[in-house]
Amino acid sequence: MGKDRCLNITTLQAKDIRWPTSLGAHGSDAMHTDPDYSCVYVTIATAEGVTGYGMTFTLGRGTDIVLLAVRAMKRLVEGRTTTSIFDRFGQFWRELTSDSQLRWIGPEKGVTHLAVAAIINTLWDLWGRIRNVPVWRLLAEMEPEELVSTIDFRYIEDVISPEEAIALLRETKPTRSERIQYLLANGYPAYTTQIGWLGYSDETIRALCRKYLAAGFKAFKMKVGQDLQNDIKRCKLVREEIGWDNQFMIDANQTWNVQTAIEWVISLKDFKPLWIEEPTSPDDVLGHAKIAAALREHSIGVATGEMCCNRVMFKQFMQANALEFCQIDSARIGGVNEILSVYLMAKKLNVKVCPHAGGVGLCEMVQHLQMWDFCSVSCTMEGRMVEFVDQQHDQFVFPAAINEQACYVAPRAPGYSTELKQEAILQFEYPHGTEWKRMFDEGIFTRENY
Repeated sequence: MGKDRCLNITTLQAKDIRWPTSLGAHGSDAMHTDPDYSCVYVTIATAEGVTGYGMTFTLGRGTDIVLLAVRAMKRLVEGRTTTSIFDRFGQFWRELTSDSQLRWIGPEKGVTHLAVAAIINTLWDLWGRIRNVPVWRLLAEMEPEELVSTIDFRYIEDVISPEEAIALLRETKPTRSERIQYLLANGYPAYTTQIGWLGYSDETIRALCRKYLAAGFKAFKMKVGQDLQNDIKRCKLVREEIGWDNQFMIDANQTWNVQTAIEWVISLKDFKPLWIEEPTSPDDVLGHAKIAAALREHSIGVATGEMCCNRVMFKQFMQANALEFCQIDSARIGGVNEILSVYLMAKKLNVKVCPHAGGVGLCEMVQHLQMWDFCSVSCTMEGRMVEFVDQQHDQFVFPAAINEQACYVAPRAPGYSTELKQEAILQFEYPHGTEWKRMFDEGIFTRENY
C-alpha cells in the first residue's frame, strides 16, 4: 500500500451510552440476569476533518467507570499524528497498556483493558477511513510485515514469534484475493443466540426458533445454568423446533463449579450440543481443561473467551487443550491489535475461532476480524461461525447485515462499522439522553437504583 496521509489528532471524546434491554430480558443469562446493553463510545477527531468512531461493550452499571479510564488515557492520544501511531502501532499499543501508573489497576485486564479496547477500536476505524476501506480489507490487504508490526508479541513469543507470523501470512498471500472475492459474493456463516435468552418465555423461544429458521439459520444457541430441569425442558423445546439436522449450542456464562459443569452438561448430552460455552470461571484454565477432557467422549466441545482478559490467558487456554472453540471478543481484550495475536496463536495450535458477538456493536466489529482470518490466517470456514444477536443494529450508520443464507454480508463502507447514528446518542446517552429522561420521569428506572 502507498503511504498514508499524516493527520493531526486534536481530540478524543468519550460518552456513556446505554440501552434499556433489561426491560425485555434481552441478553439475560444465568449470571447476568438484567443486562442493559451499553458502551463507552469514543470519537477521535483530526484537524483535517477525518474522524474515527469506536467503542467497548458494557452492561449498564459500571459504564461510567470505564468512561473515566478512557478519559485517563486520552492524553496518550491527543496531539499525536496518525503516522506516529500507525507506523509503530505495536509499540503504541504497548505504550497505551503500560502507562507506569495506570497499569497498576490492570495490568492488561479489567476496566483499563476495556478502555484500551475502546481507544484502539476507534483508531482502527480511523485508519480504515484514511485508507478508504473496511477494516477487514485493510487487514487482509496489508503486507505481512506491516500487519505483524501492529502486534505486541511480549509474553507470547514462546508460542509464536513475529518471524513465524510473517511466514504464516506470506504462505496464504498468493490465494488471498480469491477468498476476498468469495466473501464479497457469499459472506461469512452466522449462528444466532437470539432464540435463547434465559428470561424468555417458552412461547417466545418457539416463535424465535421459527423466525430464525425461516431466515436461513442452521445453528442456534441457548442459555442454561439456573435450573437443570428447566434446562432439560427448554433444550427439548428448542430441539423440537429446530430438528436434529441443525446445530445446537448451550452457554452457562460462568455459573458452575468444575464438577457441577461436567455433571450438568452430561445431563444434557442427549440434546447433542456442539459445545458448552463458559462452563466455569473464565480464569480457570485447568478447570476448563478438566471439563473438556470429561466431555470429549460425548463429542461436546468447550467454548470460551468472551471474558478472557488478554492474549496470555488465551495462550494458556490453547496450550492446555482447555477449549475447542476460541471465542474472541472485540471489546474484552485490548482491541484489534491484541486480537490479531490470538488468531495467529489459534492457527498455530490448531484451534477454531468462533467469535463472541452478544452485545452492542460486537457483531459490527467481529465480522471484520473473522473475515480477515478467512482471508489471511486459517483460510477456512470449516467448523467456524460468528455469533449474531439481533440487538441495536438500527442504531448504527453501517449496521451488520445478514443475507438469506444466514451469512454476514461483507462490509463495504470504510472503517470498523462502529459509527452510531446521532439520534442514538441524543436518545440514549446516560443519564441525560431523551429516552433516559423519559424513563426516569415515568419511574421505569430510578436514579437511586441505577
